Amino acid sequence: MRKFTLAAAAAAAFVAMPAYAQDEAPDGSRAFGIDPYVAVLGGWEQFDNEPNEAGIPAATRGRLDGSLVQGIVGFNVPLGPVFVGAEGNVAKGISGDIDWEYGVAGRAGVRAGESGLIYGKVGYQWVNFAAFGKDSPDYHAMTYGLGFEVGPKDIGLGGITDNAGVRLRAEVTTFGDAQSLRPMAGLVAHF
Repeated sequence: MRKFTLAAAAAAAFVAMPAYAQDEAPDGSRAFGIDPYVAVLGGWEQFDNEPNEAGIPAATRGRLDGSLVQGIVGFNVPLGPVFVGAEGNVAKGISGDIDWEYGVAGRAGVRAGESGLIYGKVGYQWVNFAAFGKDSPDYHAMTYGLGFEVGPKDIGLGGITDNAGVRLRAEVTTFGDAQSLRPMAGLVAHF
């Protein structure tokens, strides 16, 4: 009898899972499934002026830094109150010493409120410096970061942008063993 009850419970859960997988979270994303997104962020990055494992040479004048515009393409896999995901990014330096950056990262975090996310991320990033000339090499290392996304309902704009699928995002990342500080903020559009 115990095996029959256990088998019946497992079968009921299996049959109910596809219906539950289509349920939407309050922000319009699915409770389970894949939520793709794109983002545009702006910010600034400053590198230490010390030797590091990435091989970045010391700048002749102060520290290497610059403002950036970054594009991101990624996806989240919501798992109830938590989520995991991955993203790729490309950033262009618009002033200062940085020419280009690009990389990939994995994210994991928790849902907060009706449409917010709090997350940590780990990835690998490449950076090229305009300060070292046109044919300078790309330097690369691990990157780590923390951030959050907040949807319009969580900041009192639910009536204006109910189904827009837009979140505000802010994060801070670092290159290598904390050899840079990179605060970024912008908009995320999820589908």
